[in-house]
Amino acid sequence: MRHNKKFNHLGRTASHRSAMLANMAISLIMHKRITTTLAKAKALKKYVEPLITRSKDDTTNSRRVVFSYLQNKFAVTELFKVISEKVANRPGGYTRIIKLGTRQGDAAEVCFIELVDFDENMAKAPKAAKKTRRSRKAAATEAQAAEASVAEATEAPAEEPKAE
Repeated sequence: MRHNKKFNHLGRTASHRSAMLANMAISLIMHKRITTTLAKAKALKKYVEPLITRSKDDTTNSRRVVFSYLQNKFAVTELFKVISEKVANRPGGYTRIIKLGTRQGDAAEVCFIELVDFDENMAKAPKAAKKTRRSRKAAATEAQAAEASVAEATEAPAEEPKAE
């Protein structure tokens, strides 16, 4: 029976696992997105989210606690200066795991884990306009307007007088 055995050891010794999670956390903090296996990403999520929560309170003690986990002063500075400002009003859920499929060599599930507030693509993605198949006039006028704006943009630089 496996009662109360929730911790994934990732097939490593405790020292190897802690060093690996610290290195992955540093990479995530510095690069904002890393690609790894799904099991490691889930373990990293449990490792790094309490550190991000701790970084919201910028005190000497919280910096020392985070440094004891990461052992990298540049990552600690990045966490307390940049990341803590962006996640200040977020109550949790600082990371997102997106699955990418399986790796060809060993069929391991691969994903990327990223900091939610630093993904420009997800934050600023405009929603696609609904397409209807009723009117062809609207599509034709939009195409003509686009062609006119392109023509104006190409003509505008040519009309500027040269300063001698």
